[in-house]
Amino acid sequence: MADGLLSGTYRFMYPFKYIADDAAALAHSPVLRAALLTFEFIDTHGPIELTPSKALKRYFVTWAAEAFAWPYFTAAELYAVNRVLNEQDFPPLVMVHDLLLSTKLARHYRGTLRLTALAQELRSKPGELWRLLTNHLLFVMDHSRYTRFNDAVGRDWLTYLNVINIEAEMGVTEARLCSLFYGGDETRFRGVDYEYVLALYAHVLRPLCWAGLLSEQRQGRGLARTKLFVKTPLWAAALHLPTDKHVTSPTRH
Repeated sequence: MADGLLSGTYRFMYPFKYIADDAAALAHSPVLRAALLTFEFIDTHGPIELTPSKALKRYFVTWAAEAFAWPYFTAAELYAVNRVLNEQDFPPLVMVHDLLLSTKLARHYRGTLRLTALAQELRSKPGELWRLLTNHLLFVMDHSRYTRFNDAVGRDWLTYLNVINIEAEMGVTEARLCSLFYGGDETRFRGVDYEYVLALYAHVLRPLCWAGLLSEQRQGRGLARTKLFVKTPLWAAALHLPTDKHVTSPTRH
């Protein structure tokens, strides 16, 4: 089923490699884990109720914050700044909700979020499910919705992937990547042109992390915080890129 379906309605912008359903590398994907947990919740408890504005109701948000254990958005971190949790207080859940609708894995019906036949079929095929989710997360969805700025990035995904393939082997910062993509010294992107960093993070780096292809490692707080992005084992398992020949050592994480 899936090969025909995914090459038709869901045409890949990049040909991800086949990943076996039992591949250990899939454990690095927060979005796959969240989708499968949501499928299980609906299968056990029934459709998820929606608010009048079509957000997921608070009882599910509360459960998801604990169950997803999303990096940098754990329940403890969310409750440190929120007394109660609504969907908009949990940014990864907003994205997962949008993604399930975009991929037609779920639909809104009579005030609830319900699974489709496609979700029921792919829940037992996590390799194919990950490819579908990641295709939409990277190449279809508009991530401007998840930022406070009307920003955009101007290069194609193949360029981003090829450069990151080399630079993130041992770890790379946002400023380093911006200097490669847009020119200029790295200090430029820590100061006057920091908006380039924000845009690259929102549209490229964070989606790659949420797909499980990159790992984000944070140090420090506030303006002193630095982020290092490193490839996970899922990167090599899923991607075959022209710059692979320039990667000198295997990814180890």
